[in-house]
Amino acid sequence: MDTLTANQAKTQFGDLLLRVQRAPVQISRNGKPAAVMISHEEYESYERLKQQVLQSRARQAREDIAAGNLADGEAFFDELEAGVHD
Repeated sequence: MDTLTANQAKTQFGDLLLRVQRAPVQISRNGKPAAVMISHEEYESYERLKQQVLQSRARQAREDIAAGNLADGEAFFDELEAGVHD
């Protein structure tokens, strides 16, 4: 992934817009990653994917409830906070 400093992104904004149409571009500030710019098309693709994942998880939850496959609430939230998932 290409990386630009925040100052480069500001002074080369037109070029940056063209570059993100081809691939994501990381913007760094004070030597640390601060943001990633992506094309609108790629953003919409991510949003569709997130929606599909949420819909799939909701379907699975309904099926689990119907089948009596219930989880301990405390353990569920512990795993959620830890980023653990199936």
